[in-house]
Amino acid sequence: MLHPESTEISFKLNNGVSVPALGLGTASPADRFVDTKEAVKAAIKAGYRHIDTAWCYGTEPYIGEALRELFQEGEIKRSDVFITTKVWPVYWDKVSQSLDESLERLGIDYVDMFLHHWPLCYAKVEDLVSGISDLSRNPVDALGKPIYDPKGDWLQTYKDMEKIYLDPSDHRVRSIGVSNYPIEYLQIVLDQCTVKPVVNQVEMHPRLPQLEMNKFCHDNDILLTAYSPLGSNGAPNLKIPLVQELSKKYNVSANDILISYHIRKGNIVIPRSLNPQRLANNVGFVCLNEGDLQALDNVGKINPYRYIDEDFAAIVPGFTGRDKVVG
Repeated sequence: MLHPESTEISFKLNNGVSVPALGLGTASPADRFVDTKEAVKAAIKAGYRHIDTAWCYGTEPYIGEALRELFQEGEIKRSDVFITTKVWPVYWDKVSQSLDESLERLGIDYVDMFLHHWPLCYAKVEDLVSGISDLSRNPVDALGKPIYDPKGDWLQTYKDMEKIYLDPSDHRVRSIGVSNYPIEYLQIVLDQCTVKPVVNQVEMHPRLPQLEMNKFCHDNDILLTAYSPLGSNGAPNLKIPLVQELSKKYNVSANDILISYHIRKGNIVIPRSLNPQRLANNVGFVCLNEGDLQALDNVGKINPYRYIDEDFAAIVPGFTGRDKVVG
């Protein structure tokens, strides 16, 4: 039986909007921002129709250049591609401004999905280093500790996103969701807000299968989006013995196994790569069986590991360090 490519599979969000199951993550190293432009163009030409970005990545201007050239070349129309961006904690009380700045950098009039990047509120501190913005992405004090805004309210950020989405005269956003929200925070949103998030974007892979989160989100009609599916820098998850075993069993790449793992579970997945050839080879879909999926889940049950372990995340329940991860 023939199966579609991963780029041909889509899911319905809880507001009826269709989202491609496979997207391109664009959190590139600072010294390779410029390569993001060619990566986006290569991804689109390989069949990708979902681009995931954010203010804090610093790559939005390069994505904007790629999109402009793709539109001019007739490769795609704006309506052909699903674009996600996010509001960072430093903009917790400037949601509309953050959105406008992202739209300007991307060179588009609307985003298909707008996410709250982290349920945190940073103080606004001048950035003297990165050059991404006038504001520090991760403000820290003299001891290197994160500086939070004492007046900050992470829930207000989501409520401000909600206002934009619900305003019939505002067409800048087609869907809103969240990222890095533990179950406790998702429940607060469900209890106190009007608009249910369409997705929760989290680190997820066989070493961190997020089984409790997966059940909660699907029970509440919220899709999960898996970032770092290959295991962040160096793609260490490609070396998991079971992944290698399944790669041989199905005669596909280890990349295909890790990507199909999420899609088979009904979740979105956004691997990142700056290698055009790898992007073109990442689109194969493998119809893993239930036994395969359970075996991959068990990798994280037995030996869990979180690769994205930011210091600031420690104040959010569920982000308590690599040695305390629960799958």
